[in-house]
Amino acid sequence: MNQEFIQALKEIVEEKGISEELLFSTIEDALVAAYKKNYAKLTENVHNVRVSMNRENGEIHVYSQKKVVQEIEDSICEISLDDAKSIDPKYQLDDIVDIEITPKSFGRVAAQAAKQVVIQRIKEAERSLLYDEFSEKEFDIITGTVLRKDKGNILIDLGRIEAILGPSEQIPGEDYIYNSKIKLYIVEVKNTTKGAQVVISRTHPGLVKRLFELEVPEIYNGIVEIKGISREAGSRTKIAVYSHDENVDAMGACVGPKGMRVQNIVNELKNEKIDIIKWSKLPEEFISNSLSPAKVLDVYIDEDTKSARAIVEDNQLSLAIGKEGQNVRLAAKLTEWKIDIKSKSQYDSEVHE
Repeated sequence: MNQEFIQALKEIVEEKGISEELLFSTIEDALVAAYKKNYAKLTENVHNVRVSMNRENGEIHVYSQKKVVQEIEDSICEISLDDAKSIDPKYQLDDIVDIEITPKSFGRVAAQAAKQVVIQRIKEAERSLLYDEFSEKEFDIITGTVLRKDKGNILIDLGRIEAILGPSEQIPGEDYIYNSKIKLYIVEVKNTTKGAQVVISRTHPGLVKRLFELEVPEIYNGIVEIKGISREAGSRTKIAVYSHDENVDAMGACVGPKGMRVQNIVNELKNEKIDIIKWSKLPEEFISNSLSPAKVLDVYIDEDTKSARAIVEDNQLSLAIGKEGQNVRLAAKLTEWKIDIKSKSQYDSEVHE
């Protein structure tokens, strides 16, 4: 090992964020293994070998280690107190004596072993840094570049790593054009043997939540809170919001001047409809609001079964239910109440029966 090698190691330590002491100690462990493999015949005490590498000039020394004892029972692993003191008067019983056994030809073997360790450590450090970088972005939005389509999957470039947007995470009907930029939600970051694996989505409700946080300063600042989101990606989303400041209108803040804030989000989601709902701690009021855009006359709830019956005008029934039941389905998911919708005439006839 020479000065240039040590300097190169220190540069790697600084550039890759590897612990210097960990790198050197790992190299020393590798050198012990290399010695045992290549020079076992040179010493009987092959199991008690220590390798020391000078952190400044790279000098390597191999030592056979022996324990200081009063009476020797195993000459391979033990040394008498008198013999130890002849080496250094400071030695006492039970101390470990290092006896240098460095082979003259050990440099070439050492260099190869050290090189392998350094390469492995660099790979591990880069994997760790990538994982740390992306794990900090878990549950957040990231902008990616579309690379290509492969058997229904979309390969996305996230900068220092590539990720797969699976079919279930793609917005139905959305066209993913090569080299186009898209916003994605990071669902999970896994630390695998092959490195960091980033799970991304365009359909997750978290994507809508983060988009609103980006577009609406009042949400980002905590004045307006998102209380819940229910979503059927590519079609419709309902988002319940609440203002902690009576002077700030939660729904108005989300819509923005001339509807620009919510329109920006709709554009990003390829014209997905978004219903902004005013949250209420009163179940009847919250359920009524959740069925927007339909106008609800009354809501009757059953706390025991957590079910509700919403009454609407006859001409509002289809709007309240929605196409293929979507509106009431999203409302039920948003409020976490089972919702049954009746028109006023249906309800009146039931009451009078």
